[in-house]
Amino acid sequence: MRQILFSFLLAASCMTASAQLKFMLPNANPQAKDTEHEIEQYGGRTILGVVNPSVEVYLPEASKANGCAVILCPGGALRALSWTSDVIEMAKLLNDSGFAAIGLKYHLNSAPMPQGIKFPPMVDVTGFANFKEGDCNPVHFAHGDSILALAANDANAAMRLVREHAKEWKINKVGYLGFSAGGGVAIAAMNVAKAEEMPDFICTNFGPSLCPVIVPNPAPPLLIMSRVDHPNVAAGLVSLFMEWKKAGGNAEIHLYGDGKGPYQLMPQNGTTTTEAWSQQFLLWLKAKGFCNK
Repeated sequence: MRQILFSFLLAASCMTASAQLKFMLPNANPQAKDTEHEIEQYGGRTILGVVNPSVEVYLPEASKANGCAVILCPGGALRALSWTSDVIEMAKLLNDSGFAAIGLKYHLNSAPMPQGIKFPPMVDVTGFANFKEGDCNPVHFAHGDSILALAANDANAAMRLVREHAKEWKINKVGYLGFSAGGGVAIAAMNVAKAEEMPDFICTNFGPSLCPVIVPNPAPPLLIMSRVDHPNVAAGLVSLFMEWKKAGGNAEIHLYGDGKGPYQLMPQNGTTTTEAWSQQFLLWLKAKGFCNK
């Protein structure tokens, strides 16, 4: 696989994680007009216009490293990447707990929505049967589906890259944490993964599948987290859970009953149950044996 290390990144502040390496992925097209750019949004960096996918590698201190890596697939409706909340801040939490973090910049859709598309009515969590084969995509159209396929290939390329550097980075296990649309990217990647690309685990945070789910045999352990009253998303995630269980896979689901999110990290002050999602994720990884210590 073609891998080009194209820069060392400057250290971030002490309040955030610092990416040591950045790699272009094989799906990159150097001849394509580079439209990637950043904006300040919701108090952090949001990335738009990705046509040349890449990863940023955040490694923990050697004394803390536990042998597990998490590929972070940020959210943003396949049109943006919430980089500060879903990658930089999450990488800090993971590194502090001994996990390597790999921030994935995957292909994004910059084209306008086709005219005349009608979205179906939103459903609550009880309407999970509306989403056949776990597919929560509200509307399929050719260009949108092609972007999801590219993003899935980007995720699989990131998985191969991490495994090719596993000895160097002291990694034994690697899986996905997808936020919102990033969860859909992780599931789509698993759908088409070759053996060397199959994740050891998948966690999706507010991110239902955006295509029909093909649960592999054996299936990687799956952790699902969301807020129970999120229209469509909660129902889509219940449908995803059901597909996993029908296939005999190991799956766990947490639907929080109050608060906002869990889109991003929250203060641990006991004001809402959703704030517990990040610690639940770390506990799940440890309980499932994905850490050396």
